Amino acid sequence: MEFDYVIVGAGSAGCVVAARLAEDPSVSVCLLEAGGPDTSALIHIPLGFAAGVNLGRNAVLYETVPQPGLNGKRGYQPRGRTLGGSSSINAMVYCRGNRYDYDNWAALGNPGWDYASVLPYFKRAENSECMGEDDYRGVGGPLNTAWLRDPSPLNEAFLAACEEQGLARTPDYNGAQQEGCWPSQVTMRNGERCSAAKAYLAPLTSASPRANLRIMTGVQATRLELREGRAHGVHIEQGGVAQLVRARREVILSGGSFGSPQLLMLSGVGDGAALQAMGIESRHQLPGVGANLQDHATTVLIWRTRAGHETLGLSLGGGFRLARGYGQWQRELRGPLTTNVAESGAFFRTDPSLPAPDIQLELCIGMVDDHNRKMHWGHGYTVHVTLMRPRSRGSVTLASPDPRAAPLIDPRFLSDEADLAALVAGTQRTYDIMMAGPLARYRGKMLYEMRRDDVADVARHVRSQTDTEYHPAGTCRMGPGSDPMAVVDARLRVHGIAGLRVVDASIMPQLTTGNTNAPTIMIGERAADLIKEDARAL
Repeated sequence: MEFDYVIVGAGSAGCVVAARLAEDPSVSVCLLEAGGPDTSALIHIPLGFAAGVNLGRNAVLYETVPQPGLNGKRGYQPRGRTLGGSSSINAMVYCRGNRYDYDNWAALGNPGWDYASVLPYFKRAENSECMGEDDYRGVGGPLNTAWLRDPSPLNEAFLAACEEQGLARTPDYNGAQQEGCWPSQVTMRNGERCSAAKAYLAPLTSASPRANLRIMTGVQATRLELREGRAHGVHIEQGGVAQLVRARREVILSGGSFGSPQLLMLSGVGDGAALQAMGIESRHQLPGVGANLQDHATTVLIWRTRAGHETLGLSLGGGFRLARGYGQWQRELRGPLTTNVAESGAFFRTDPSLPAPDIQLELCIGMVDDHNRKMHWGHGYTVHVTLMRPRSRGSVTLASPDPRAAPLIDPRFLSDEADLAALVAGTQRTYDIMMAGPLARYRGKMLYEMRRDDVADVARHVRSQTDTEYHPAGTCRMGPGSDPMAVVDARLRVHGIAGLRVVDASIMPQLTTGNTNAPTIMIGERAADLIKEDARAL
C-alpha cells in the first residue's frame, strides 16, 4: 500500500488532518487507527462515556507508575481507542484556553503560534450555536458547539454561589474574557456527541467513501520505516498480518501524548542510550522524545444531597429516571442522557499577579469518586479543582520493545511544591464557594471531609483526592533547533528527520489553560495548512 500521506492515529488531530488533506482530490491519504469504528451507542449518547470508559469500551485504560506526590497511588489515564480518539470518550467541554497560552508558545521560539495566529483556526473549526459569529467565534465549521439541552438546576445555584464569593459570570469563556464562572459549552449536535470523527470524517464517508481517503481500523503501528534520514512509511499489523504502508510525501504521527512518543522510541528515535538498553537500535538521537510530560492535576470535593431528581446517583429513583431518559433520548434527543456531567465551571487566579487563571472548576452533577470507579449509594455532586499550569514535569518511556505493551507513564504529580501550594489555595477558595448560601438547599454531608482553615489538612486532602483531569501534553515538545529537548519545529516537523511530523497535544510546549480537546483540533487545522504550504513549495 502506498499513499501520499500516512497518518497514525484517528484522534482529535488525526481526523482533522486527514479530512483537510483529503480536500485535495489529487492527493491520497491513509488514516490508521488502532481501535474500531465509532459505532457504539456509548459514544453518541452524551452520558454514555460515564459507563463506557471504565468498561474499556472504545478506550485503553492506562495507569501511571506510583506517584509519590499522591501518597504512592497509581493514577488513572484512560485514552480513546476508536475513531475520534479521546474526543469520543471525553466530557465534551469545549474550552480553547487563554490568550496568554499561545502568546507564550510563540515567545518560546515558535513563530505562528501566538493567539492572533491561531484564533482563525479555532474559528474555522467551529460552528458555534452558543455565541454565533463574532470576533472570537466561528459558524459554518465542522465542529458543533452548543449549550446543554437539559442542564440541572444545580448549576444555577453553583453559579450564584460563585457570584456571592466574588467570582462574576463571564459572557463567553472562549471569547474576550476567560476568567469568571459559566455554563459549559459542549461539543454536541442535536443532543448527540460531536466528536472529531463525527465532525470531520463522517461528512466524507456517510454517503459514499471519498476515493482519496482510506480509513483503516484495528491497525497496530509497530514502527516507522526510516532510511537515510527520512520517514518512508509505517510498519503495521492488522488481523495478524504484518505489512508496510508507504508514504510518498509524509508520515504524520497523531497518536497522542503517549502514543506518538512511544512509536518514535520503538522506531529508534529518542534517547539513544535508553533505547539501546531496551534492545532497540538508536536511529536518531532526540532526547526530548517522551520528556516534558505535563498534565492537569485535579482535586475533587464531593457532597451528598437529597436532590435526587436534580443529580445523577445510585438509587431506585435515579435508575428509573435514566431508564425513562433513554426512551426520551431516542424520541427527542433530550433529557438526562444528554448531560456531559460537568455542566458548569469557573476560572480564577490564586494570585492576582498571575498572567492568567491558574485554577479551573468543573461542577459535576453526581458523586464522581476515583473517576467514577468507587460507587456510593445515593445522590450527590462533585467539584473538580484543577491546576492549569503545573510546574511538575514527567515522562513517557518504554516498558518493553513490544508495541502492544503500555508505556511507563510518570506525570510526577505535585513533585514541584509550588503545585501543591496552588492547589491548596484553589481548594480553599472552592470550599468557600461550595459552602455559600445558594447551595444550602442541596448540600448534605461531605463525602471526604477536610478542615478548610488548616493548611496541612487541606494539603492532606489534596494529596489523597488528586489525579488527572485527562489532559496529558508536551511529550514531543515544539521548539527551535537550538532547544536540545525540542522534538518538532514550529511547522511540526521532527527535528532531523525529513517527511515526518507530529500533530497532536504532545507538541504543546506548555499546557493550555483549560480542557485540551479544542486546542488539539486547532493544532490539526493549522498543521493541515502547514503541510499543504510545504507541499506547494516543493
